[in-house]
Amino acid sequence: MIRTLVVATAALSLAACASLAPYGPQRGPNGQGYSERRIENDRYRVTYNGVGAPGPVADMALLRAADLTIEEGYDWFEVTQRYVDGRPDSAGGFRPNISVGYGGGSGRYGGYRYSSSGVGVGVGLNFQGPSPTSTVLEIRLGRGARPDGGETYTAREVRYSLSGRE
Repeated sequence: MIRTLVVATAALSLAACASLAPYGPQRGPNGQGYSERRIENDRYRVTYNGVGAPGPVADMALLRAADLTIEEGYDWFEVTQRYVDGRPDSAGGFRPNISVGYGGGSGRYGGYRYSSSGVGVGVGLNFQGPSPTSTVLEIRLGRGARPDGGETYTAREVRYSLSGRE
């Protein structure tokens, strides 16, 4: 019993280590973080790779789009396309799955008649940890007043909302 608890605690500790890394550039082909590619003068593809639930990873992609917009000297950006790769349940961690089963039977053995029944309970645990998640945004940059319609954002407001920086 003690050995089982030690193994379970170690597995949970490892799963807890696999979380969304701090905001920053992607390091290596399978690393977490952002990358971008210029498509045209005012268009970019921004990718953010992370682990866990898609929501926080999508926020980091928006934050990178805002930072890139400001770095390039623009005021606002429009998300023209969005791709999300990840499951809503990809947070991983300690999620027990409980199942209950019932069975029964009857028969003869050596001239005796018998019947039996039983109930079983099983518990399954996810020790794999969070799943990889990514968000890809294709953005168009603009200057001046932000246009109405579409999925447009003021870069400085997004940066302030998602990071607390002006």
